Amino acid sequence: MLCRFWRGWTTRSNADMYEKFLKDLIFKESEERNIEGYERFQLFRNDKNDEVEFITIAYFKTLEGIKQFAGEDYTQAFLPEKERRLLSRFDERVEIIELKIDQGFK
Repeated sequence: MLCRFWRGWTTRSNADMYEKFLKDLIFKESEERNIEGYERFQLFRNDKNDEVEFITIAYFKTLEGIKQFAGEDYTQAFLPEKERRLLSRFDERVEIIELKIDQGFK
């Protein structure tokens, strides 16, 4: 299993709006596109003192599935200009990490 790992940071005032964008557009579209090898998305939110960190992890069975999702330059972060303005900083490149063990939750 391959994981596409990305982080972005925003202000507290923009955090709810950015979270809604991720849920309503990115995650929903990923489900609807029926990408071969796509498994699931996870969204993590870490409210800190002056900013909010978001971490997304997308799971794929193959590198081809990641390319179908993100394009040939599959480590380039996908951020439409409107939503990019909501972030104070972000990883311009995602990391592709191989999941070796997943015991699940009990």
